[in-house]
Amino acid sequence: MNSIAKDTASTQLVEMIPDAFFQEYHRDVFKQAPIEFWLDGWKIEYLAIADPKTKYNTPIIIIGGAFQNFNSYKYCVEQLFQAGPVILIDLPSMGSNQQIYNRNTGASAATLELADLSCMLGQWMDAMGIQKISVMGMSLGSVVASHFADQRPELVDRMILMGVMQKTRPSWRMIMEESLKLMQEGRMQEFGQAVILYLVNHAKFDKTRMSPTAKRLFFQQMAEFTATEQLRYEINCNRLLRLKNVPIPTCKVLVAAGQYDSFTLPFENAQFALQCPNMEFALIANADHVPQLQRRKETMQLFSTYMRGEPIQALDGIMPMSRAQMHLMERRGEERIIVQQPHTIMTHRHSALQANVKIINVNFFGVLIEVQEPNKTQEIARYSRDMSLHLHDEQGEFTIECLIFEMKQNRLRILFKHGSFDVADRLLHYVQTQKEALLKH
Repeated sequence: MNSIAKDTASTQLVEMIPDAFFQEYHRDVFKQAPIEFWLDGWKIEYLAIADPKTKYNTPIIIIGGAFQNFNSYKYCVEQLFQAGPVILIDLPSMGSNQQIYNRNTGASAATLELADLSCMLGQWMDAMGIQKISVMGMSLGSVVASHFADQRPELVDRMILMGVMQKTRPSWRMIMEESLKLMQEGRMQEFGQAVILYLVNHAKFDKTRMSPTAKRLFFQQMAEFTATEQLRYEINCNRLLRLKNVPIPTCKVLVAAGQYDSFTLPFENAQFALQCPNMEFALIANADHVPQLQRRKETMQLFSTYMRGEPIQALDGIMPMSRAQMHLMERRGEERIIVQQPHTIMTHRHSALQANVKIINVNFFGVLIEVQEPNKTQEIARYSRDMSLHLHDEQGEFTIECLIFEMKQNRLRILFKHGSFDVADRLLHYVQTQKEALLKH
């Protein structure tokens, strides 16, 4: 298909938008301040850019996640121009939009739910005269995009969602709550490392090949949050924690996920997609929750191809899946390993509480243990974020803090509370060593 070709609907659509709405793309466009639009005291920031060849095609609007700003997309939009002009938008307290309080009423942005933000997006489109749009929603932005498609289906041509799930799993909620607690306690170095270790699959660095520089810059962004950025993180975290259900879009939709996404699991993305009546689903090979950082070329080629209405089956680095294949997907991201020396202890970080435990199985993300003194099981479980597990490797003993999220009799299912790159590296080595020992036997 010729990417320059314009169908009648998209030509009529964009001709209704003032010609000056889109500025012609150039490399320095991201250095410019975004355009501000005020809606009942709330600020919407946007940047609308186009390639002259596809200026009159259906626009693509990008709703990013909690940490993206417009600059995050400066290396991504060029491929998207093959499909149409691009609009980057930041709603109040999202992306790089720093607005926390309504300038008219003083109301906090914390009162805006994700469905309210998607409603605001529709009102902005009405004000701009945009009658049809294609939507890309990533991570947190995928939830806003899904609500938008549910509220204003007549405005949506097609949609891409990446990193989406319909309901939040208990372990995911504990991770989000723990990151909030770390930030609120002022443990910003741990907070920064925790966010990276939760969003980026540390256990698959050998596959994703995320550069140390990208990882360091991502960490610095988190660890050096200003007071306003901390408040925005808290607002967006709580929005997600209050989320009960994500609407299922009825428009044409591509649901995509990184092959090794450990934050919104590929299985969860697939389960969401299976409910969509007009969907395609694909995994991005050798990527996790941030494919746009690790596999930018492949990810943007996938998105651009889909937005042009072309088949995605033969794209490099992309793994399309049928409904039958999606039904057979493995729920777990990492296999669980039996360890050679399963008997160890758990200790409380602030008291003398200690218990003998047996490791049933383990992987980088968590562990199943059996408390050897059953009368202590409930007491340990009561301190769901204050216990540490002691492990042994060739260097000696090391500990890792735990998040206990399930108790069945005297067994506890535990998430590892990742907040240290050094401990994460040591745990990864420990798990790999145990796996190798198991294979030898």
